[in-house]
Amino acid sequence: MSAWIFGYGSLIWRPDFPFAERRTAAIRGWSRRFWQGSTDHRGVPGDPGRVVTLIRENGAECWGRAYRIESGNGDEIFDRLAYREKGGYDRITLDLHFSGTQAEPVPGFVYFANPENPNWLGPAPLPDIARQVRRSHGPSGANIDYVLQLAAALRGMEVEDEHVFALADLVKGGGTP
Repeated sequence: MSAWIFGYGSLIWRPDFPFAERRTAAIRGWSRRFWQGSTDHRGVPGDPGRVVTLIRENGAECWGRAYRIESGNGDEIFDRLAYREKGGYDRITLDLHFSGTQAEPVPGFVYFANPENPNWLGPAPLPDIARQVRRSHGPSGANIDYVLQLAAALRGMEVEDEHVFALADLVKGGGTP
């Protein structure tokens, strides 16, 4: 028995758990947005950083990485992920669509920050998000590194994400979107 875990943020470039297989995949009807506050990784209480979550959006596709894990170490992996995603994320199951295949989607576990969680920041103009990202730093490092690593990983996967790329340009000083 195995399970799939879908990463759309830092799990794309830093899965930090053993996996049997990694594939490019998408979830449909969802967009990635920097609307979740991080007080435990990329910011601190009172000065949160911004990390990604998922927002329902008709017709959207959010690309990321799917990791197949074996049941023998599943409990340990899910415990690790529960700690890593403790800042407001819940685990849900969504259909994963693999790149380059017409196969039926498979169910996968996804960590999603519900808008009712205490670290939810919600939408804001991109220049405001960029200013917050530039100044935020937490135990896992500078918030700007998270944004730039995510943008680089998506570009490496040849995936388009207007929100991420526009924010990455802003935090690098590339002007307004």
